[in-house]
Amino acid sequence: MSHFVYILFSKTTSKYYIGETHNVDERVKNHNQHNYLNSYSKIANDWELAFCFECSDRNNALYLEKFIKKMKSRLFIQKIIANPEILSDILSKKK
Repeated sequence: MSHFVYILFSKTTSKYYIGETHNVDERVKNHNQHNYLNSYSKIANDWELAFCFECSDRNNALYLEKFIKKMKSRLFIQKIIANPEILSDILSKKK
């Protein structure tokens, strides 16, 4: 089953949020409605989908989500949005 890594952006907070899911539209709606009580995304309710990358399975989506979050870099996130092939390269080097 396909899974997705997604990046949301909030204009009011000027922040990004990275996550993974099998249903991106539903997940964005849930973030904006604050359905995830302990989630970082509760800081805003104007999240918009900035990027979405399809993975072959949940394990690859989780791997990429953790990789992006570990980078802790706004610049890296912006590079991914501009050049999604970066994620394909990361997956190809995954052990």
